Amino acid sequence: MNGVLLMVVAAAVLACGYLGYGRWLANKWGIDKEALTPAKRMKDGNSFSPVSAFTAFSHQFSSICGAGPVTGTIVAMAFGWLPVVLWVLVGGIFFGAVHDFGALYASMKNNGKSLAQLIEKYIGKTGRRLFLLFCWLFCIIVIAAFTDMVCGTFAAPVLDAATGAVNEAKSYAAGCAGTISILFTFVAIVFGWAQRKFNLTGAAEFVTGVVLMVLMFAVGMRFPVYLTKFQWFAVVMVYLVFAGAMPIQMLKTPRDYLTSIMMIVMIACAVLGIVVLGVNGQATMTAPVFTNFSGASGMMFPVLFVSVACGALSGFHSLVSSGTSSKQVEKEQDAVKVGFGAMIVESFVGILAIIVAGIMFSTMNTTGANGAAVGTPFQIFAAGVARGMQAFGIDGTVATVFMTMNVSALALTSLDAVARIARTSFSEFFAQTNDALAVDSKAGYMKVLGNPWFATVVTLLPGLALAFGGYANIWPLFGASNQLLGGMTMITLAVFCRCTGRKGWMLYVPVAFLLCCTFTSLVQSAMGCMTAVQQFGFFGTIPATATTAAVSVAATKGLQLVFAILLMVLGLIVAVNCLKEFFGKEAGSMPDEEPEWSEMGKAEYGRAAAEAPADAEAAKA
Repeated sequence: MNGVLLMVVAAAVLACGYLGYGRWLANKWGIDKEALTPAKRMKDGNSFSPVSAFTAFSHQFSSICGAGPVTGTIVAMAFGWLPVVLWVLVGGIFFGAVHDFGALYASMKNNGKSLAQLIEKYIGKTGRRLFLLFCWLFCIIVIAAFTDMVCGTFAAPVLDAATGAVNEAKSYAAGCAGTISILFTFVAIVFGWAQRKFNLTGAAEFVTGVVLMVLMFAVGMRFPVYLTKFQWFAVVMVYLVFAGAMPIQMLKTPRDYLTSIMMIVMIACAVLGIVVLGVNGQATMTAPVFTNFSGASGMMFPVLFVSVACGALSGFHSLVSSGTSSKQVEKEQDAVKVGFGAMIVESFVGILAIIVAGIMFSTMNTTGANGAAVGTPFQIFAAGVARGMQAFGIDGTVATVFMTMNVSALALTSLDAVARIARTSFSEFFAQTNDALAVDSKAGYMKVLGNPWFATVVTLLPGLALAFGGYANIWPLFGASNQLLGGMTMITLAVFCRCTGRKGWMLYVPVAFLLCCTFTSLVQSAMGCMTAVQQFGFFGTIPATATTAAVSVAATKGLQLVFAILLMVLGLIVAVNCLKEFFGKEAGSMPDEEPEWSEMGKAEYGRAAAEAPADAEAAKA
């Protein structure tokens, strides 16, 4: 199979999915072009902050397009590339994009409420508390998996065997990417300040961002930083403390804007590189089309579906859609671009990862016995795109540094998003109110538990402990819990549609499939963790031959076992409660919420909203 042909066909299918199914779904549920969104009405200078359609898309896309579409798709290619491609296309359009847009839309119609707050409204307070606990545990798993990926990519010191000194030739790309990553935080803060200070929009905003990033790359390539993996653990954790606790417009929003520019350039380079390789006769997919219905990691069902994760559907996306993006969308019609469109683009990134890995298969030995990965998915993707960039004239060192930074940025942008979502889930769990404006209440014990710095640190510590087990050991549990979260989101959206009188039949098949798939995978993960714990004597004596690394992995397996059991129990309870409410509610029994206003929103938009009817009557007269 030619990679160029596969890329063109996949792009056409995804584009038709967006233009056809996405717009049809928006019309079916109802988009009010005249409505003032929660970002405007409830503006508070922190979480609620209206931004342009591109900035909102940038935030959504950069937050959801983490390690999943690259790592998951390449790992799943153990079954062959064709099953993965089919699931990315079908799952991305009919499962993932519907899921992401639905969570965003439902939140916007309910004054920017998070998914947990929506569950309390439609399901009940107990369901909300259990769901928040589930979210918090899930976010810890995401933090662990993605932290290990990022730090493994940045870990630079390859030592010379003779002298013991750092081999700069082999460590340079990772060292530069590490420096750029550190600089990125400060550049984002400066860029965010410039956006607000000079009211940057359009071309001026874009050019300013590009200039800052070029300078950032130039400095990073001049001064590489060589740190070990565990030193990078400390650096990333410090970054996440600030990213999770600082106001969103100070660091997260400007960083997402800059990251999106990088990712768009990366996608363009990948596409152009594949085309040039195709012209040179070097774009043949040498990876097997199909291997078997079973592999070293288990049966295709459920392993393939939970492994692909973000490339087709990710429950984590609903936390971004309802937790942050719904509070930034300026116009209701932009919800289709932000929710549905960002997922379509992410699925295309997954397709590019499949093509790159398929082309690199024969020359890089990307898979070994029984389909086990030899190089990490990040390394395979970065090296493959860098090869394509060299094919159209980019310097090899520049291409390698650029791609190393990009694949790390994929995970870092999800990491700072999940850190913020985790700390708000922690605080919401203890909050007594369901008011979207009062989650960070400082009354009583919420002075501590609602403090963003405290909640962030409490979340990051268990995530760091799990990270020592390595992403490969965490990924199956991450994939299963991620899809289960997606299933619970779909059920909640079905209840929302029924209660508000909207059609929700397009959600029923995804709900049934996801619940069957994820509970099967979680049971298998729990059994695998139990075996690992027993093997290393954690219920008896640790074998004398066990290495420190093996004992560390087994210890994290024990922690994963606890997580797996908790997630299964919580997921089952929430799912059952959701289904009870779905069959018990009358259609149209709970209309959309009445608009809420913040003091800042009233000052900026309240007068305009109040005067609009009077102006209309005057015009008629």
